[in-house]
Formats: sequence, C-alpha cells, structure tokens
Amino acid sequence: MDLITGRPDHIEDFLVQLNAGGWFGWSDSKNKIYANLIIHPKIWDSSYEGNIHEEGMINNPYSKPTEQECVDGLAQLQADFDSKDYERNRQEEYPSIKECVHAILDDDLDNLQVLRQAVKDKFPKT
Repeated sequence: MDLITGRPDHIEDFLVQLNAGGWFGWSDSKNKIYANLIIHPKIWDSSYEGNIHEEGMINNPYSKPTEQECVDGLAQLQADFDSKDYERNRQEEYPSIKECVHAILDDDLDNLQVLRQAVKDKFPKT
C-alpha cells in the first residue's frame, strides 16, 4: 500500500484481505514477488483459547491463488480505491467539525449547507 495515499500497490494488499490470519508469507521478504509467495502449512486457529503452541495450530485450509488472480485482485482493489477519490477530496475541503458546531450554535445551517454543496459540486460522485 502506498504509505502516502493509501492506494493498494502490491499483490500483498490483495492477499491480506483474501483470508484472515498469517496464511501466507514470502521465501524472500526483501523481494516480494509472486514467485516468492509461499503458503504456510500450518496456521494459528483463532478459535483456540489456550496458549500459543502446537495445539493451537491447524493445517492451513487456504490454497495459493494463481498469479493472475493476484494481479486481477490488486487491479480491483485499485479500481475500488480510485472510485472513491471524490470522497477523499470532499473530506479535505468540507467545513471542519468546529465550523459545523459553530454553525449549529449560531443558527447558521443555511450557510453551512451552501459551503457543503460547493464542495459536492467541486467533487461530484463519479
């Protein structure tokens, strides 16, 4: 994930949302490419309430997705993220909470709505 924008930018972003827990890893953590993707043979059973040791481990029920599934999954995450650009842009320009509280207390909701509508007009839903 891009640390500045939050936009998914690696197949790992797809993999972590595919299944819960530490079901996968990398044979080379400094070179996270599909060829280095590994599926752990055992994973922690989240329903187990005892101490972490062999008893809480189960055979990993998840299989390795194909490289194309990873590519397509990442592309879908990116498309979903990009489709919400208007929301992120609006959030930056909407009146602040403080401005909203003052508008409520000062009985100036009409002006607040004008400000909010201007932002909506500037960044319409796509």
